[in-house]
Amino acid sequence: MILESSLPPRRPFRDRSFGLARKFLRVNWLFVFCVCLLAAVGYTALYSAAGGNPQPYANSQLWRFLTGLVMMLGIAMVDIRAIEKLSWPSYLFGVLLLLMVMKFGHMGLGAKRWMTVGGVEIQPSELMKLFLAMAIGSYFKRATPEQTGNLLLVLPAVAAILLPVGLILKEPNLGTAVITGCIGCAVMLGAGVRWWWFAIAVAILAVAAPVLYHHLHDYQKARIDTFLNPGADPLGAGYNIIQSKIALGSGGFFGQGYLHGTQNQLNFLPEKQTDFVFTIIAEEFGFLGSMAVLGLLFFIVALALYTAITCQHTYGRLVALGIGTNFFLYCFVNLSMVMGLIPVGGVPLPLISYGGSALTAVMLGFGVLMSIHVHRDVEFAAADDF
Repeated sequence: MILESSLPPRRPFRDRSFGLARKFLRVNWLFVFCVCLLAAVGYTALYSAAGGNPQPYANSQLWRFLTGLVMMLGIAMVDIRAIEKLSWPSYLFGVLLLLMVMKFGHMGLGAKRWMTVGGVEIQPSELMKLFLAMAIGSYFKRATPEQTGNLLLVLPAVAAILLPVGLILKEPNLGTAVITGCIGCAVMLGAGVRWWWFAIAVAILAVAAPVLYHHLHDYQKARIDTFLNPGADPLGAGYNIIQSKIALGSGGFFGQGYLHGTQNQLNFLPEKQTDFVFTIIAEEFGFLGSMAVLGLLFFIVALALYTAITCQHTYGRLVALGIGTNFFLYCFVNLSMVMGLIPVGGVPLPLISYGGSALTAVMLGFGVLMSIHVHRDVEFAAADDF
């Protein structure tokens, strides 16, 4: 938990106002470099996914990333106090988008998760994860240990988490709903909310799991059944995960070579440009290349947590924790999915998988994270109490 009492003594706040040039120099450029390096890995994998062609995946993803990079650096220049004031309006806007997607969204893979706004296709649930972290961080930004131990004061934050989680479940999108709930819980734990309350909730869910299973959609039940026994239908429901495991194992230690992965080039890999993009890396670059990419992913998580630890205001620490948790869960769920450790859930690998909504949401979050780093020692107004 990121409590005031658990952190080392710090210097008194000074209300600093930096010019753009000074802010630009205060950006964590190591973090920016790592993000660009990860995007380059994604370009390489998507180029291979198209059989050695920049179209239709790699070039499109490159332009999306460059747009997101400009957006990230632009947000980094915005005072974090101004961003904090937008936390709850952003949350309400995200809830509105979730309601709109239920009404106006278009079906895809059995769910209403996307809608088109101004010719651009968006997935509101991806944006909601960032907005939720900002809102919960704002709610607890001046909470004391006594206040976070008061259930009546914590219940509004719980309700703020359950509302978008419920709307995302209605799409239905179980994987993203679980991740969204976990982000909210991580921010609450960081604020000092009692951990054993969450332990009780997890225990209740575990006991109720058999009942909840019977209320899942048929395709969700099929994913769980396939996870438990993929060999039961090797050419149907179990095909994806079986081919994924073959690709992961066939790379050996050094890989088969770039553009020479047999599962990839012969089109045996399912959804290889999106959910299963990591299998291309494993097959063509082997264990060595896979570990390098894993190291890069988790180094980015570590840098996000470093931003949380070094920030001198609670709002920045909590939001940075939420953004770092989101990125970690993206990686953990996707990688566990392609390795057959959890059921397939349609969660992309950030900055590597092809797709615009997830990439935009991640880069927006990184922009807020950089603003926290740039403005890590500003002082929030004393009037903004819990």
